[in-house]
Amino acid sequence: MEQESQLARLGLFDARVPRYTSYPTAPHFGEGVTPPLFAQWIETIPAGAEISLYLHVPFCRRLCWFCACRTQGTSSDDPVIAYVEVLKAEIAMLKRHLAPGVRLSRLHWGGGTPTLLQPGLIRDLAGAVFDVVPLAEGAEFSVEIDPDEVDAPRLDALAAAGMNRASIGVQDFDPEIQKTIGRIQPYELTRDVAQMIRERGVHSLNADILYGLPFQTPARIADSVQKLLSLAPDRVALYGYAHVPWMSRRQQMIPSDAIPTPQERLRLFETAAKLFQWDGYEAIGIDHFARPEDRMAVAARQGQLRRNFQGYTDDVSGVLVGLGASSISRFPQGFAQNAARTSDYTKAVRAGQFTTHRGHAFTAEDRLRGRIIEALMCDFRVSLAELQRDFGATEAQLAPMFAAAKAQFGEMVELTAEGLAIPPRARPLTRMVARAFDAYDQSKAQHSAAI
Repeated sequence: MEQESQLARLGLFDARVPRYTSYPTAPHFGEGVTPPLFAQWIETIPAGAEISLYLHVPFCRRLCWFCACRTQGTSSDDPVIAYVEVLKAEIAMLKRHLAPGVRLSRLHWGGGTPTLLQPGLIRDLAGAVFDVVPLAEGAEFSVEIDPDEVDAPRLDALAAAGMNRASIGVQDFDPEIQKTIGRIQPYELTRDVAQMIRERGVHSLNADILYGLPFQTPARIADSVQKLLSLAPDRVALYGYAHVPWMSRRQQMIPSDAIPTPQERLRLFETAAKLFQWDGYEAIGIDHFARPEDRMAVAARQGQLRRNFQGYTDDVSGVLVGLGASSISRFPQGFAQNAARTSDYTKAVRAGQFTTHRGHAFTAEDRLRGRIIEALMCDFRVSLAELQRDFGATEAQLAPMFAAAKAQFGEMVELTAEGLAIPPRARPLTRMVARAFDAYDQSKAQHSAAI
């Protein structure tokens, strides 16, 4: 309880802070990044380079109430078929600007629900991608899978296309919680889909589970974690449910008075985290767990863990190209985001134009502060020597920033001649410590709870 009191005094249970999947965060993107600039950034990718690609499918058969992602419901395949044609046209535009020999180190299909694509569309879309940027040796092709919206033919098509990592959204297995969040997904269905995935030679399995859901208790989350562990996923993301009904109207269907308090959220997280670690999983960053042999665990031990818009990753590519409505790309020069509305995205692509509508070009200070924040989020420590070597930072530049963080968090951070570190007892504060190095105004952004 003493630790909880310390965390409370530092404001953990009241704060709303960014998740820091980018720096600066998306609310600070502006209109200065245009389609022509996006094309220029594509053209700077060297011939033969390895890049990452994210492909967004913004459609779902059901709209889960807890979800705040940009998705739209559809009971028909017609809009999905039309959207895939637009994606293929965007891929063709990408080809015109790419240097020869560029290959993929990572390919991720997200959404929405990419598995609502029928087998023919899966084959068609994968073929269009690989015609432009084939997979490099050892590349990872991952797909987000909704167990309620997939079947054997679609899994066959994905496996044949080269999918070698699958990601299953679980959220929680408790029937009352599932009903409250609008996501009915029995454990037995999830178990059977996991088995079907592995039967097709896809042996790398991710799973997402949420803490902080309505009516969740330590006993209930423990039961869900035990069920999830029976599926033996290679890595797990234990995300905090962000209740933001002012941003996501569908969350208004969820009773706010059933949401756990911030103190209860911390206990839910700690309950789940202990179970994963007792089962042999290694803690990765602030909210991931992985088997010791998993590539993400290896990357974390080697100091190669990174963070992007999908969360933690072992991908060290300097370029992530986002395709589809609302997708965000990351280049050494900055961020570029496609038009968020599917109609705007479609109109631009059909006119033969990239759909970049906002973004951010990095300054030298952005790169420095972004690396500090990423190091804290990934490794819980920042090396002064690395910042001086890689960013040309001076002691006069760094000392005030680190001193300010130490003054704010006191003994909950360790400041030495080597750099700054967050000890294990203070790791619930990580996003708040990261915010101490954020130079952008956070007062108007409506971020999620710090825990």
